[in-house]
Amino acid sequence: MGGDGMKRQQGWGGGVMAKMVAALLTILGAVMTPAWAQGGPIRLVALGDSLTAGYGLPQSAAFPSVLERALKARGHNVVIANAGVSGDTASGGLERLDWSVPEGTDGVILELGANDMLRGVDPAVTRRALEAIITRLKQRGVPVMLAGMYAARNLGPDYARRFDAIYPELAQKHGLVLYPFFLEGVAGDRSLNLPDGLHPTAQGVERIVERILPTVEAFLARLRP
Repeated sequence: MGGDGMKRQQGWGGGVMAKMVAALLTILGAVMTPAWAQGGPIRLVALGDSLTAGYGLPQSAAFPSVLERALKARGHNVVIANAGVSGDTASGGLERLDWSVPEGTDGVILELGANDMLRGVDPAVTRRALEAIITRLKQRGVPVMLAGMYAARNLGPDYARRFDAIYPELAQKHGLVLYPFFLEGVAGDRSLNLPDGLHPTAQGVERIVERILPTVEAFLARLRP
């Protein structure tokens, strides 16, 4: 083959190679870019216990489903996975974290600790587990919104002080959006709780979502800079 032929072949090969590289970068970019940046929904995971799972309620009345509907009604393109497990502690949530929060998750609403408190678990243990969850998610590039809990006052002032401090201190340390008390406006109201006095009714969940909605919207704003 003559010199001109060699140049034409090299030019053709270089052009094809450049196109292949460009195509590969486009594919990789699509894989690495959050779904919402590609026009898809923001994918959230609600990681929690029975308060998230919707104990005693149909799934359509559970917190993640009700919150998703409320956010969509306000124009947010979101999908919220229910990763609530009844009876779970903060340590239990840590153990199942990797499979409960799959790749492609854009953010996590973390609601754990109520069962630790009800069982009288040392607040230091709860704090370590929650911080390990937060740290691991941050390492994966998954932002966290923290939904707090207050201790029952019959556990004594020292326990209540140590437990209640977990959430605001972790939020401040890690720069998280914090909703101080998940059961705000519902705890202690018999009309909004099941007969056990611990789990919200469908109306109770609606109240929780109504109260927490502005904080979740602030969290979503962080996910879309």
